[in-house]
Amino acid sequence: IRILTLFIDLTADASFLGWIISSYSLGQMIASPLFGLWSNYRPRREPLLVSIAISVAANCLYAYVHLPTSHNKYYMLVARALVGFGAGNVAVVRSYIAGATSLTERTSAMANTSACQAIGFILGPEHQVDDIGRPCKSINFEAEESDYVDQDAQGNIDQVAVVATNILFFVILFVFAVFETIATPLTMDMYSWTRKEAVFYNGIILGAIGIESVIVFMVVKVISKKTGERATLYGGLLIILVGFFILLPWGKKLPNIQWEDIKNNSVPRIIFNEMFTPLWKLQTTQLPSNHTAEPTGCSVVQPWCLYTPLIHLAQYITSDILIGLGYPVCNVMSYTLYSKILGPKPQGIYMGWLTASGSGARILGPVFVSQIYTHFGPRWAFSLICGIIIFSLLVLEAAYKRLTAFSVRYGMMQQ
Repeated sequence: IRILTLFIDLTADASFLGWIISSYSLGQMIASPLFGLWSNYRPRREPLLVSIAISVAANCLYAYVHLPTSHNKYYMLVARALVGFGAGNVAVVRSYIAGATSLTERTSAMANTSACQAIGFILGPEHQVDDIGRPCKSINFEAEESDYVDQDAQGNIDQVAVVATNILFFVILFVFAVFETIATPLTMDMYSWTRKEAVFYNGIILGAIGIESVIVFMVVKVISKKTGERATLYGGLLIILVGFFILLPWGKKLPNIQWEDIKNNSVPRIIFNEMFTPLWKLQTTQLPSNHTAEPTGCSVVQPWCLYTPLIHLAQYITSDILIGLGYPVCNVMSYTLYSKILGPKPQGIYMGWLTASGSGARILGPVFVSQIYTHFGPRWAFSLICGIIIFSLLVLEAAYKRLTAFSVRYGMMQQ
């Protein structure tokens, strides 16, 4: 997205790029509750067809966004927001799965759907439609929950459990959004990779994580049957915590410094007030530089580069593996638990709020990490992430006994 936007509109600065990246999640956050509410009162086929039509139109706009002679970046912004709006149908899909499966089938069905999504992200959009349809041999989206469970079940949904699960889902997607966002700038700063190298190598890493996720989605179905969804979720959060803890800078070796913006051969003086701004001026005389090659290293306009230890490549790879292991576990367990907590009533609107909370996390995550990382560096950024994960573990611990299936809580049995 960043490269494409810069290519079609040279006036798109870093701030506008942030809006373009966030517009997808913003569109999804708005659409998810609407589609969910729609599916509660009308056949699910209707919101699904409308959302797919919006996605097709948005992708057509994507294809021709380079043709206008001006304001291309705004067309890109609209296209990406519409793609996100169309993606709000995930709430409808999850609501259907929740209504069409029993408690014992739920985890497996949710894991299969997540695995198919992961395969779609790896193989490309042309495979997504076929893959997502495979978890169920025959899907009738007009079937209602009453076909599978007792709609007359008495009892109220535990709102504390609902809020706790939404918080947990927010944190899970928040930390993964941070992980995705930080990959390119972190590797460029720490390992002196060029933009092209960072995109290429991180693309390989994320692809490998996608394959890892598919395997995890399959394995987690077996593990959760033995340990339960709550314990599996707890374990996944601990793995993510360890993954981010490993990313904390240790040792004494510093990253290579990029002196491109320095026009003086002296090391800049760091004033306390300057620690809180990403750009600051320096006294200069011209240093010889090679303008034919892209400057690499940790930019000196980030003051922390001068004293923050290097994050070794082994740390980064190990962290990638652990986060790639913990994230899919937490992802599928959180909304599986959520669907069980909600019980037999139509879940469209509740699933919409869950998806919206995840979309909000994907909006705030990149903003959070870009500001903290730029101003204070990886030590502060990853320490705060560790603190957020510890907070989520405390929330899970506090609500642990309430995160039970609706039918179990009220002594009913779901066939």
